[in-house]
Amino acid sequence: MFAPPPSIVAETFARLPDDLRLSGRRSAWLDTHLRGASRHSLLEGPSFDREGRLYLVDVAFGRVFRVSTEGMFTVVAEYDGQPNGLKINADGQIYIADHKNGLVLLDPDSGRVSTVLGESHDGPFKGLNDLFFASNGDLYFTDQGQSGQQDRSGRVFRWRASGHLHLVMDGIPSPNGIVMNRDETCLYVCVTRDNAVWRLPLLSNGDVSKVGAFIRMSGGIGPDGLASDIADGLAVAHIGLGAVWIFNARGEPTLRIDMPEGLSPTNVAFGGADGRTLYITEADSGSIVTARVSAPGRPMHGGPTRFTDTESAT
Repeated sequence: MFAPPPSIVAETFARLPDDLRLSGRRSAWLDTHLRGASRHSLLEGPSFDREGRLYLVDVAFGRVFRVSTEGMFTVVAEYDGQPNGLKINADGQIYIADHKNGLVLLDPDSGRVSTVLGESHDGPFKGLNDLFFASNGDLYFTDQGQSGQQDRSGRVFRWRASGHLHLVMDGIPSPNGIVMNRDETCLYVCVTRDNAVWRLPLLSNGDVSKVGAFIRMSGGIGPDGLASDIADGLAVAHIGLGAVWIFNARGEPTLRIDMPEGLSPTNVAFGGADGRTLYITEADSGSIVTARVSAPGRPMHGGPTRFTDTESAT
């Protein structure tokens, strides 16, 4: 439908150290997903704190890492869970979408993890995947579980800052990464098993209307995590294809970023002093790779303040 965009190859920023690779260890997540004993980790959920340190999770073994600006890994927490997505709110609190435990809060000093929302109105969550904070403090998150085309029961929720939980939409075949547009009038959701990014326009009461596919993809497994830039473009990790795509606000591909190794980019986060460095978690190799892009990322509310929306995209 579109001409192939220019392509580049990402560079390796940091690799999970050998002593933190748990090849041969069993876990409930690995057993459920039929992953072999050679799986050393599954890195996901990259997010920056105010000091520019990168947090990320290991879904397979219930770990949270903090990575320094020099690429050094520190284990912040290891617990009985399956952390899938991580975001930091405006107060600096670290929230995790945990496939097993629901929405949890991490204390990075003690490593203590506590569940703050363990179920919805109709019972336990299916399995939370990713999350996004709106500017007013409302938290949107995806409840993926094992949904797919065989079971179109995935959901998107909003947890208001007031504490009210609202079902935004159900009937989704594998909702994954989630962000809002700059005006916060719609949500973009990676629907992995539909191989598409859906657009969910928001109504004044918080419901959605006229939902449809915004970007159709092909090959691999499908879109996993995503992040937005200041021009309302999207960076989308295409797991199974070994690439991250940059799309403009119209949904046109403008750049393909190939992984230096592995086929499983799981998620992305904008960082660097000017916001133009894209950090990508690559699960097969257990590494974080980076690529320079043209438009700065839209800063998350709990992330670095070194780049702002007022900077121009060149």
